[in-house]
Amino acid sequence: MPKVLISDKMDPKAAQIFRERGVEVDEITGKTPDELKAIIGDYDGLAIRSSTKVTKDILEHATNLKVVGRAGIGVDNVDIPAASAKGVVVMNTPFGNSITTAEHAIALMFALARDLPEADKSTQAGKWEKNRFMGVEVTGKTLGLIGAGNIGSIVADRALGLRMKVVAYDPFLSPERAVEMGVEKVELDELLTRADFITLHTPLTDQTRNILSDENLAKTKKGVRIVNCARGGLIDEAALKEGLDSGHIAGAALDVFVQEPAKESPLFGTPNFISTPHLGASTTEAQVNVAIQVAEQMADYLVSGGVTNALNMPSLSAEEAPRLKPYMALAEKLGSLVGQLTTGAIARISIHAEGAAAELNQKPITSAVLAGFLRTQTDTVNMVNAPVLAKERGMEVREVRTRGESDYHTLVRVSVKTEAGERSVAGTLFGDEAPRLVELFGIKVEADLAGHMLYVVNEDAPGFIGRLGTLLGEAGVNIGTFHLGRRQAGGEAVLLLSVDEAVTPELIAEVRGLAGVKTVMGLSF
Repeated sequence: MPKVLISDKMDPKAAQIFRERGVEVDEITGKTPDELKAIIGDYDGLAIRSSTKVTKDILEHATNLKVVGRAGIGVDNVDIPAASAKGVVVMNTPFGNSITTAEHAIALMFALARDLPEADKSTQAGKWEKNRFMGVEVTGKTLGLIGAGNIGSIVADRALGLRMKVVAYDPFLSPERAVEMGVEKVELDELLTRADFITLHTPLTDQTRNILSDENLAKTKKGVRIVNCARGGLIDEAALKEGLDSGHIAGAALDVFVQEPAKESPLFGTPNFISTPHLGASTTEAQVNVAIQVAEQMADYLVSGGVTNALNMPSLSAEEAPRLKPYMALAEKLGSLVGQLTTGAIARISIHAEGAAAELNQKPITSAVLAGFLRTQTDTVNMVNAPVLAKERGMEVREVRTRGESDYHTLVRVSVKTEAGERSVAGTLFGDEAPRLVELFGIKVEADLAGHMLYVVNEDAPGFIGRLGTLLGEAGVNIGTFHLGRRQAGGEAVLLLSVDEAVTPELIAEVRGLAGVKTVMGLSF
């Protein structure tokens, strides 16, 4: 009988479900890391919330562990690479607390509009400062939505019910999906200048970190009120305090902070600032939902091998897995590549399989492409929820098969339709195992997609490669591999270089300064 440890406080229904499905379960909470290391070797599964930290050290002592289940969305407390190396599946419950988080954002918006915390404190202190607390109505105001995925769309629905106008910024939000939601799709700068209230509903990634920076906060309408129930780090907290102190920002409410638990913050005590201790998912209904879901998912995996909402493992049958594994690796890399190189809303993404690839089950390949593509924007996507997230963003997904003759024994092509037109990348398998890029935006180029890479589009001219090599050498950057392709002599050329470390913004700026450079980006796989 499989054995699971519930190491964080969880609704009793989780333990009940485990037992009903033939899984032995122990509920032992509040253990220190050393105490957890001493017992973790006895368990096949570990069910957690946010308190337990599943570190590499813990995993090294988890000799029998097969699955970690997070009752909630965020998995910042799990070392996923270390878990993958140990063969431990990491699952989460990405949709169990969406309504709860959206409602908390709306609650904080009302609290800001009517200054409820200060009014309550003043009244209970025996004062009757009726004239001091002059609020604003939300009716008729413009709500700026940064992030229009699952939670953001619920907030938009609630705000529209309050007769607010909603403008939304989300690179993945298609015009069709915006119309369906009843919101106006805008660029970030326009949102900042128009919104009376701003609420954030995006994951914390390299692209979204400090999305409300000092510079962007300065672009906001005077008197704006800001709510963040998503992730700490989306707002420059020091710049937010300056905006509150100056009066440019009328109010701010944060449920999340850069450092949590937030025992202290320069924002604490600032007038017109409201804070809550990461309560976005803290309702009875949400806690029950995520507890039930994580128990069902973990029990399915331990008893029957079913995989749902895994962050580091595809949803596959045992028979399909060995044959599809290299194709999924290729598909995920192609999806990641096109995701990193494409900006703006994606109306359609097409996955075209040729040759041997066309004879396989396309769903796992398509899911791998979508997971690679969407992972450039969110750290909670996996092969199970990627199609759902793509649908939420209004992306049309097409699968095309071409059986018979092909230039390659097997080929997978990923094409995206954007406002700028159609762009595609293609790859094959060498020796039926090794993924290899063979075409990039219409240019033939063969390259391995791995580690850190530098992508450069330049005018094909004598001496450019030498100048680039000299610049990289002077910057102390070691080149691992060098791949070059071009449309025609003297035309547009593409370079893909693998380097030992992540490409810095400073290096990108230096390369961009070279004569003939049109585009330069750092890539990571």
